[in-house]
Amino acid sequence: MPDLAFGVDIGGSAIKAGLVERSSGALRTEFARLATPMPSTPAAIIDAVGTLLDLHEVSRILPVGISIPAPVVHGVVPYMANLDQAWVGTDVPTLVQERLGRPAVVVNDADAAALGEVAFGAAKGVAGTVIVTTLGTGIGSGIVVDGKLVPNVELGHLEIDGQDAESRASARQKDLEGLSWTRWASRLQRYYLYVERLFSPDLFVVGGAISEDAAHFLPLLNLRTPIVPAALRNRAGVVGAAQAAWTSSWSRPF
Repeated sequence: MPDLAFGVDIGGSAIKAGLVERSSGALRTEFARLATPMPSTPAAIIDAVGTLLDLHEVSRILPVGISIPAPVVHGVVPYMANLDQAWVGTDVPTLVQERLGRPAVVVNDADAAALGEVAFGAAKGVAGTVIVTTLGTGIGSGIVVDGKLVPNVELGHLEIDGQDAESRASARQKDLEGLSWTRWASRLQRYYLYVERLFSPDLFVVGGAISEDAAHFLPLLNLRTPIVPAALRNRAGVVGAAQAAWTSSWSRPF
């Protein structure tokens, strides 16, 4: 098993990537970032991934993991909320192979963040049920039970008070409406309380770029469940995508 893997985290506004060390989850190279192409079609984004691979001079023997903001069922995207609708029905590993000439493991972005936090971050060694949420363009969610991932759980699309949860409580919505930390935290309180009542988790982990500002909003929440920022912060998706590449047989063509 290689000591390095290349992790790619595709988001609604940016694509982040880096070479990740298997032993520590640390980035071997500088964290790279490209703006998400517009329109955000599968071909345009996979070509951008190719640019990042070339920039890092990634060897073809290294595993590659890619996270995307959608469920991934046997490699296929069943629906898409925050990228171009051309993703629906796309077999992403096949597209990567066709356009970039190399295999890749493809996972949901919040599932990748959860894998990263379980292996190297705030959820490492935590027994029971851990829910990792990513607050960004939408709300992603990954559930880990006793260290094992339950894939494709879309808790950002729960209907709360007659509205899609992420349309009220995502970080993007905070920016769009110019919400103060206090007003936004009141929406997060409603969201996390609802999820807590559904799952009774042992730990919430909050990721996404806004987790860098966790001190502004997490102390405002009143929950039974401990809630902490992602230890890997905005790197969780990249590290988790690499972790998915190591642990999947799809990533071992050598």
